[in-house]
Amino acid sequence: MSQSHASTAAEAWWKEAVIYQVYPSSFKDSNKDGWGDIKGIISQLDYVKDLGIDVLWVSPMYKSPQADMGYDIADYKAIDPRYGTNEDVDDLISELKKRGMKLMMDLVVNHTSDEHAWFQESRSSRQNPKRSWYIWKDPKRDEHGEPQPPNNWSQILGEANSAWTYDEKTDQYYLSLFTPEQPDLNWENLDVRAAVHDVMNYWLDKGACGYRMDVINLISKDQRFPDAEPVLGPGLKYHPGSKYYVNGPRMHEFLQEIKQKVLQKHGAITVGEMPGVSDVDEILRTVKSGSGELNMIFIFDIVEIDSVPGKVRMTLQEWSAKDLRRIVGKWQRVMIERDGWDSVFIENHDNPRSVSRYADDSDKYRSYSATLLALMLTTLNGTLFVYQGEELGMHNFPESWDPLKDYKDIEAINFWKKSLDLYGDNPEQLAKERKVLHRKARDHARTPMQWNAGPNAGFADEGVKPWMRVNDDYREVNVEKQLSDNSEGLSIWQFWQRGLANRKAHKDVFTYGDFELAGPDSEEVLAYIRTGKKSGKWLVVLNFSGKEVQWDIPADLEVEGWMAGNYMKGKPDKALQTCIALHPWEGVLGKCIE
Repeated sequence: MSQSHASTAAEAWWKEAVIYQVYPSSFKDSNKDGWGDIKGIISQLDYVKDLGIDVLWVSPMYKSPQADMGYDIADYKAIDPRYGTNEDVDDLISELKKRGMKLMMDLVVNHTSDEHAWFQESRSSRQNPKRSWYIWKDPKRDEHGEPQPPNNWSQILGEANSAWTYDEKTDQYYLSLFTPEQPDLNWENLDVRAAVHDVMNYWLDKGACGYRMDVINLISKDQRFPDAEPVLGPGLKYHPGSKYYVNGPRMHEFLQEIKQKVLQKHGAITVGEMPGVSDVDEILRTVKSGSGELNMIFIFDIVEIDSVPGKVRMTLQEWSAKDLRRIVGKWQRVMIERDGWDSVFIENHDNPRSVSRYADDSDKYRSYSATLLALMLTTLNGTLFVYQGEELGMHNFPESWDPLKDYKDIEAINFWKKSLDLYGDNPEQLAKERKVLHRKARDHARTPMQWNAGPNAGFADEGVKPWMRVNDDYREVNVEKQLSDNSEGLSIWQFWQRGLANRKAHKDVFTYGDFELAGPDSEEVLAYIRTGKKSGKWLVVLNFSGKEVQWDIPADLEVEGWMAGNYMKGKPDKALQTCIALHPWEGVLGKCIE
């Protein structure tokens, strides 16, 4: 073990903070329009504080036509009226401060909305000064002289489509990696970078503590813009070009510039969303203490565990606890041994609900599954992120929901349109595509927050139609019910609250401590040891299966007592030596003799 590495890690408030992500459209509607808003968020701050949260990260609230639910920004310095006003953000920051909490904003600067004033100027003519603020290229021509995209890159949120959008007026294509409504900014342009720095300073000066930085590793493109390899098959026209824009040639230069010109003077907290990269050295260039550009990034290995490697996100593959052990063990050790820092998360607005994805969301096992995941998350090194509703065990909506009526996300809509076009006359294959859609859709995380068993789950007043359908199970799964649960066990919310309190009480172990995998590889069990300078050695054993399992306690490990588990409120009654029996989806936390 490398306890010396763990013991020398510099302490910082943002490492110990627990960050709660709010998806504003779905959190709480205060003005009866069916959309969540900032005043709705303010009304529930005591709830968030009581859970044990330190920082509120709010997904984009800026002015937006909502082509991609606010990730298509039309004005970086104006709050969208559906969410409130700039003054409401001032109030939110003030109310958070009263409770000892902070606000993290969402920074989306790989692209803007096509309705942003910058792009409106850029597309007006080839001679406009802002033309070079975006990435414009001449078309190729087919045998009939018709314009064709400059290369074969596919759209990220719809791989059947080109990543380039044709502008007939100026006879050029602009790069739009996500959707045609989200043109990519040209970060090669110094004026673009200066404008981004100005936006960042604006919200930091208002009192925001930092940023979650959306797809920030896509900002530098290979300026040759070569064709992508046909990884999706020879019969398809467009393919992912990620090789040429993920962690591109000038990305670190651009991030260092942000660090020096913006972040350092504000002492801002940063977490970068960096999909498509898993190389250890490359990640450490970004998050290594001192020299790195950002505090931490979101490493996607766990949220891609059920995706086919090298393919797009909307694919499925089987996985087991052995795969999870490999991922967790790798990144825990890397960050300790090489002085980096990681985020801890398995849920956000871009992924289905964790209890449905990694465990069993049936009525029989949902509570055990959700608390198993909570026990894992609250005992791993890194800054912990909790997504709204995760603390309740909110799960995916039923497969019976209509993709054409109940799904709202542009990625899901594009995927289903492509599936219908390709497999409309093949019921068997279409059923497989429907399964992928239901298992992987981002919409699952975006259903309204379930506050109570009343109309609209308390998200909006009776008689108001929410922007998105409320999950059918809200009468059984809601805040009010879990806060008042006085049963023999803890509710999922209560388990989370206890776990966060325990994490903070033993931060030397669970935030800064050493990490070592325990026991042999297993298809069912993930087990590890955490060791701190003050609080000693702890053992975490997690049964990621729906069956009874016997787990052998390593011979060199002495368990002094089992302190917590997810099958009962008190201390688990388990053997201290040789072998323990684990129920389906059971997790236990033990104190060990050093």
